[in-house]
Amino acid sequence: MSQLNYHHLRYFWAVAREGNLTRAAERLHVSQSALSTQVRQLEQQVGQPLFVRAARSMRLTEAGRVALDYAESIFSAGDELMAVLQRSGRPERQVLRIGAVATLSRNFQENFLRPLLDRDDVELVLQSGSSQELLARLRVHALDLILTNRRVQPTADDPWRCRRIARQPVSLVGKPRSNRQAFRFPDDLGEVPLLLPGPDNDIRAAFDRMCDELGVRCRVRAEVDDMALLRLLARDSDGVALVPSVVVQDELRSGRLAEYLAVPELFETFYALTVPRRFAAPILQSLLERSEEEILGLEH
Repeated sequence: MSQLNYHHLRYFWAVAREGNLTRAAERLHVSQSALSTQVRQLEQQVGQPLFVRAARSMRLTEAGRVALDYAESIFSAGDELMAVLQRSGRPERQVLRIGAVATLSRNFQENFLRPLLDRDDVELVLQSGSSQELLARLRVHALDLILTNRRVQPTADDPWRCRRIARQPVSLVGKPRSNRQAFRFPDDLGEVPLLLPGPDNDIRAAFDRMCDELGVRCRVRAEVDDMALLRLLARDSDGVALVPSVVVQDELRSGRLAEYLAVPELFETFYALTVPRRFAAPILQSLLERSEEEILGLEH
């Protein structure tokens, strides 16, 4: 049996992590043709194709997934070895790569990461994008974790680990009411201008179903996909926003906005997505094991 060429394996590992030959070549500072040749030589050596090649992407075959799993183990072990030998009494620095869907509340993300923000031994790499973009990066271990508000089901090809980490009520919030009269639910729904998440949002879909069941016809002032913008509109207009309270937590604490009520039976659920890894970042588990109150920033 011929010996494994670790130089070829590292090139394969880089392409698998990037999912794209061009980006991998740029990262390695080699030409695409040279990189492609190295990967093909590894495939010839192991006797199986490791990638399904498309116009702009490189998708792992079943054999490629097995090879990537071993490559992660080999190079992670190598990194650990170098860290141990070169540490010389210096604290080990961990790198944690976290992705979040672009529409996820920035406040929620900050609350989730808060225990790490003042740590000198942790480097955070934070990325945002669509679920599809982030899952592609997680698949090749370019991310350690994805934060999302939608459950993702595992498949035979993609054994995602989807863990619920928090759930909170969704509220109607707006400027403090000068007449001090309590918001009447559901009677007042049809009387106020509403600021709602976009129609593709799960919260919006559940709210629309509830209104249909109650026979309420709402006055929609704006539909907003981005929670950060929805927060600004709630703060700077006379509209009543349908949001999880974490989105406007600072405005609620300062009194600039008031929570009219938590909408009955309406919640937003937050999930953490990972994939099985031999060498998961140790600090990741401590983040995920916190209580919902800690994750939502309700405990300080």
